[in-house]
Amino acid sequence: MTPEDVLSIKPNVLTQTQREFYFENGYLLIEKVLSDDWVARLRQATDEKIDESRRVTVSDAVWDLEDGHNAENPRLRRLSSPNDHHPTYWEFASKSIVPDIVADLVGPDVKFHHSKLNFKWARGGEEVKWHQDIQFWPHTNYSPCTVGTYMYDCGPEQGPLMVLPGSHDGELYDQYNDKGEWVGCLGPDDEATLDKSKAVSLEGPAGSLTIHNCRMLHASKPNRSDLGRPLLLNIYSAADAQPYTYNPLQSKYMEAVVRGQRARWARHDPRPCLMPPDWSGGYTSIFAVQQEEEQAGQGAGR
Repeated sequence: MTPEDVLSIKPNVLTQTQREFYFENGYLLIEKVLSDDWVARLRQATDEKIDESRRVTVSDAVWDLEDGHNAENPRLRRLSSPNDHHPTYWEFASKSIVPDIVADLVGPDVKFHHSKLNFKWARGGEEVKWHQDIQFWPHTNYSPCTVGTYMYDCGPEQGPLMVLPGSHDGELYDQYNDKGEWVGCLGPDDEATLDKSKAVSLEGPAGSLTIHNCRMLHASKPNRSDLGRPLLLNIYSAADAQPYTYNPLQSKYMEAVVRGQRARWARHDPRPCLMPPDWSGGYTSIFAVQQEEEQAGQGAGR
């Protein structure tokens, strides 16, 4: 559905003003929209997974570890596809208020694509460089959006998500380096053209959601505080958006329709999209790719 089509339908949760803001600016911050019960359940699930990670010593397709991670002092960068690894995460992604909110932005028929839990650990959680998401997993249209869930309060010192309003309607950037290797972020010359003075930092209390369109330029600074910043990310699309490429974060729930019904026709946006490497060879995380620890599609995650 086009934005005009979506706006013509009565919303479930959001106000019409919020929807118009999203289409104009490419993002939303919705503060304290989740119940205390959901926040508590997500925290509990996350604590259980962190405890489980104490037995992990090497990054793999599920766990991406920071340097120094050990049983006594776990330090995680990412849990990939958390919905596959704890039932609370999938219940949240499919049955909470979140898909209803997404339906207000993409139309009544909503598909799940993938999920990840980025930890941004205290005292050193890595930055995420300026990038756009859709080049990682191109679709036939640009309805996909990422919903971030703050399980704890997130302030400016913890490296919150930063966005450049309106950039979703701008160009898509090449996220390969000058050697033709995928690095998953803008090159130095392209980054130098950005007006970062217009960046908005999406801070919020526990129970808040961030939502950004798949074309949005976004980044986050390192976490230099004494508090971690776990951010649960679920990616959805309109049901009429079909992926072109292999999903780098495979899930048993991939392509599950979480609201409405499956589309009979795919909708194609005429704007082109950069193609990523062949992810079927393996993938770890954006942290590993941007730090050029290894090249995804060339042994990453094996």
